[in-house]
Amino acid sequence: MSNQDHHSHWDIFCAVVDNYGDIGVTWRLAKQLAKEYGLEIHLWVDDLASFAHILPKLDPNCPSQSFEGVCIKHWDEPLSLAYVPGKVLIEAFACELPAEVINSITALHQGGGKVPVWLNLEYLSAEDWVEGCHGLPSLQRSGLKKHFYFPGFTHKTGGLICEADLLTKREHWQTTNQRLDYFNQLGLKGINTDDTVISLFSYETPSLETLCQLWRTGEQKVHLLVPVGRSLNSLKTLIGDTAACQPGQQFTLDKLTVHILPMTDQQGYDRLLWSCDFNIVRGEDSFLRAQWAARPFIWHIYPQEEDYHLIKLEAFMALYCHNLAPEIAKAWKMLNLGFNQGAQEELVPLWQHVTNAHPVLTQHAQNWPSDALNDADLATRLVQFVKNS
Repeated sequence: MSNQDHHSHWDIFCAVVDNYGDIGVTWRLAKQLAKEYGLEIHLWVDDLASFAHILPKLDPNCPSQSFEGVCIKHWDEPLSLAYVPGKVLIEAFACELPAEVINSITALHQGGGKVPVWLNLEYLSAEDWVEGCHGLPSLQRSGLKKHFYFPGFTHKTGGLICEADLLTKREHWQTTNQRLDYFNQLGLKGINTDDTVISLFSYETPSLETLCQLWRTGEQKVHLLVPVGRSLNSLKTLIGDTAACQPGQQFTLDKLTVHILPMTDQQGYDRLLWSCDFNIVRGEDSFLRAQWAARPFIWHIYPQEEDYHLIKLEAFMALYCHNLAPEIAKAWKMLNLGFNQGAQEELVPLWQHVTNAHPVLTQHAQNWPSDALNDADLATRLVQFVKNS
């Protein structure tokens, strides 16, 4: 490999904070950059064991390995693997880069060499201020310049992660009605064509028990698909010792059946979202994938101090509901707010209202991706940003 080629790669550093959210975003971005733009991507991750839950072939004990065109490197401290500056350096979600990396690019800068384009990939937000902050430079003590890259829903932001063929694949999946076959592949039993199927990937909240009690006494059969993990913690009063739950188990409570799923890879999770009538998601990665699934959803946003997460939720809902009928928009917004605030009694009539509006909400969800993408996805805008830097 020539020296020129050796320095053409991109480095992405990700510190796994919430088990799957941060690594979920960076893994999708790394794969897309490698596949669609032919870039050499080095993805540095500090927690390979958590990463392996969404990439089962990954060996948590192997310091360097490649999948789908991406070289995955273990980020330990101090770094066991040598860092060589490439064309681009991305720190995901303000993670603190290793000292070896900072020292390396600082020495390169002081020696008059060409340093990487240094970006801080921020969390996704629909707030108005994002447009004004996207792309702004920050001068570091070393004299190096770092830019803030903000994903977002408008053309003045960094865009949203969405692979070029994703929406076409999703539409084909749903129009050919492959969901029952997929449920059978997962070993899920007793799901009929007319049953309501809901996926759950949330944080702990008493809202879940309230909705489950509603579903178990309703007229329609409801199947709740829950992966092993945090989401189960809110169902203890319903199914008992959730720590003992194993993939493949199911619990039938009147009209409600709870199915326990294994953690899956990202392709499998997308198909799960495409196959359900309603999705309850959390964080950032699953939140965005639920939007691409074109199904009604609840976003359980990560709680922040002084309830700042509710401001972020309100900002997104204002955008998402722009073209919805006022009554339906209000019910959907209140359902999301109530779920995030742990409301209980209020959720019952709100869920019923949203259920009655399901056809309208589904049509809205199908139209939303083209509005949200604004002609270019995050990877496309990112490559152009680097080119212009």
